[in-house]
Amino acid sequence: MRTFRAVVLAFVAAAAIGCGSGGSLFRQYEYQEDVYLSLDGTATVDVSTSVAALDALRGTSFDAGPRARVDREAVRRFYTTPVTRVTAISESRRSGRRFVHVRLDVDDIRRLGEAAPFAWSAYDLRRTAAQYLYCQGIGAAANKPVAGVGWTGRELVAFRLHLPSKIDYHNAGAANQKRGNILLWEQPLTDRLDSIPLVLDARMQTKSILYSALTLFGATCLAVALMFAVVIVVVRRSGAKRAGQAG
Repeated sequence: MRTFRAVVLAFVAAAAIGCGSGGSLFRQYEYQEDVYLSLDGTATVDVSTSVAALDALRGTSFDAGPRARVDREAVRRFYTTPVTRVTAISESRRSGRRFVHVRLDVDDIRRLGEAAPFAWSAYDLRRTAAQYLYCQGIGAAANKPVAGVGWTGRELVAFRLHLPSKIDYHNAGAANQKRGNILLWEQPLTDRLDSIPLVLDARMQTKSILYSALTLFGATCLAVALMFAVVIVVVRRSGAKRAGQAG
């Protein structure tokens, strides 16, 4: 199932490069979680956050000063848990604030809430006879005071869900279903600091998009091969008939 996520992640990276950091494809958030889910429960999670938002929302004590260097090893330790594995860390700067970007592998999305960085959420993934049901309830933030950040009150946080199969239902709102199988939930940073609950609810079909695409591709290849086989047989029989008539 990680093959599907690799394809999706490669597409997202290429799109981001093509549009540039100021492009309209992606809005800029103060804190953002992206979950790339597989039907077997494994996932890749990307977190992009200002250091100030990480301190305020998750209660960390990183130096949020505009000239402070990001302690990547400390960030790695924070996100490394028995249920998460950090695979990449990078950093950037925007609006005078330092941002960190962390990518993690998760073996079971249902256990992600056991990790301190994600303990404000409860995750559930289950299968019924006809669908997979995903639910994530996001609760209390640390709401730790962070001085001198320069927030205006217009900052947003986002939770984006990349699903592996066709979506039958979601509560993100019609305008927040992007490119078919990507869902987006937004919340003002002030609401998230005040721990106003947010529930992510999505239901999807039991066959992955990648599986369906490969099945269709295989069926198409088989049909083309059969067509060529029929043409070859017809041509050979026609040639043999002409040869018999000439003899």
